[in-house]
Amino acid sequence: MPLYDYRCAACGHAFETLVRAGHTPVCPQCGGTALDKQVSAPASPGKSRAIISRARRQAAREGHLSNYSPAERRKLLR
Repeated sequence: MPLYDYRCAACGHAFETLVRAGHTPVCPQCGGTALDKQVSAPASPGKSRAIISRARRQAAREGHLSNYSPAERRKLLR
């Protein structure tokens, strides 16, 4: 089920909701069905050192060493 952002044409309330196929979303504030689908900004992936470090450790545990430099690979495989 995709998550969509909507703005109600009747009351102006902006909200997001999961939408099933064949289901018409309803405004949670006024119950209206005249909704305008909004463009959502995608969430960027995390860039913190902790997230990158954790992902690299997990990749190494699983045997995926392509994101390590050759020198780092030698250290890990010892």
